[in-house]
Amino acid sequence: MQYYHGAGRRGPYFEGWYLKHQGTEGELAVIPALHQWKNGDRTASIQVITPENSWMFTFPEKDFDARRDQFQVRVGNNWFAQDGVHLDLAEENVSLRGDLRYGPFTPLESDIMGPFRHVPGLQCVHGVLSMGHSVDGLLELNGRPELFHDGMGYIECDRGRSFPRAYLWTQCSWRDRQRGSLMLSIAHIPMLIGGFTGCICQIRFGGRSYRLATYQGVRVENWSKDGAVIRQGNLKLAVDLIQGSEQPLQAPASGHMTRTIHESLTALVRYRFWEREHLIFDHTDSRASFEYADQAHGRLGH
Repeated sequence: MQYYHGAGRRGPYFEGWYLKHQGTEGELAVIPALHQWKNGDRTASIQVITPENSWMFTFPEKDFDARRDQFQVRVGNNWFAQDGVHLDLAEENVSLRGDLRYGPFTPLESDIMGPFRHVPGLQCVHGVLSMGHSVDGLLELNGRPELFHDGMGYIECDRGRSFPRAYLWTQCSWRDRQRGSLMLSIAHIPMLIGGFTGCICQIRFGGRSYRLATYQGVRVENWSKDGAVIRQGNLKLAVDLIQGSEQPLQAPASGHMTRTIHESLTALVRYRFWEREHLIFDHTDSRASFEYADQAHGRLGH
């Protein structure tokens, strides 16, 4: 697996990693990223999102480094790797410092994009590094300690030119009775003529792993700012957003971080999953992540 693809790229480009942490005293996600403009100029950034706020820290290109052969990213004095993260961020109104240790990753059995990864001209290529791993450590956010003891983590990545103009994304990990984790992404995929709705979804529950995807015949029955319903053969997933808690984030548009989207890091979401008529799980979680954006209709929120 190649973990960094940005070396030698030409034209508009971005590559970023989304690291979500759920702890005993709070939730936090960090997003280190590289951005390349059309003329080849590069900058780097780290975005931080909590249930109550979000911040963006910018860095010159020289402060960014990443390895292709393993997950290891450096932005300034901040490190992101398979065994954990070190954060040392401070600006006028915010500071975030500390270390988190990760347990073994739970990788996917195969690339979430399947054969679509090789389609030329895709706006954005998605990847999942870990569907779940343990998180332990202590962070200080604006001087307030946040303990992550036997917490849960999730990591994914994106690269390309721009986020899709319209998309839905949600992710959730839980330990109630049985361990579960899922991610779902539905997006408008533009083509030279027209476009189509693409879907990728991975579910792990009860010791089993399920893949629902466009390249496996999934059908998106509906999707909106309120959730989605998808069906593939005998499998059906229903996602219902009950309550969001949106915070603004910056997203790439032709390599530039000029688009504002909104993410709920701790949304209240209900997930139901069936195989034939058997309900495999009915799980409602107040710490689910949820995004919805539709640029064509003037909505850049989720």
